[in-house]
Amino acid sequence: MLAATTMLCVPARGDAATQQQADSTASLLWATVNVCDTTDHPDTIGIRGSMPGSGVRAEEMYMRFQLQYFATDDKTWHNIGATGDSGFIDVGSAKYRQRQSGRNFTVQPPKTGAFKLRGTVTFEWRNGTEVVRRERKRTTVGHGNTAGADPKGFSAATCDVAK
Repeated sequence: MLAATTMLCVPARGDAATQQQADSTASLLWATVNVCDTTDHPDTIGIRGSMPGSGVRAEEMYMRFQLQYFATDDKTWHNIGATGDSGFIDVGSAKYRQRQSGRNFTVQPPKTGAFKLRGTVTFEWRNGTEVVRRERKRTTVGHGNTAGADPKGFSAATCDVAK
């Protein structure tokens, strides 16, 4: 009876360890706006993403950056389309603890008013052509360690671009 009880406890410890590992890498998976219509980057929104590596040397990590706009008529977010889509970009081996990458998109602001924009990033871990994990995140605030931010340390969930 003791052996059976011990065996039942082992998976619980394993599940807790797996959950602890997932929790520790969750903070490495994010998307943010790191450029928003500045003097150095007029009419531009920058989307940056971070993803944790799996530790598996055979896996490659990919990110896809997509730009969305908020439509005031139906109060929903819509993808901009081909001009606001980077396609999947190989960002390197999953053997590393973390990878970051980003893309800037230039937009034509409206003659009056402003566009409210945000980004989404789709993250994929691939082994050859097989996708072994996929996640998608919307841009959020609070990721100040982003390379290429303008101004330095800038991180936002959305961006308003105006004439």
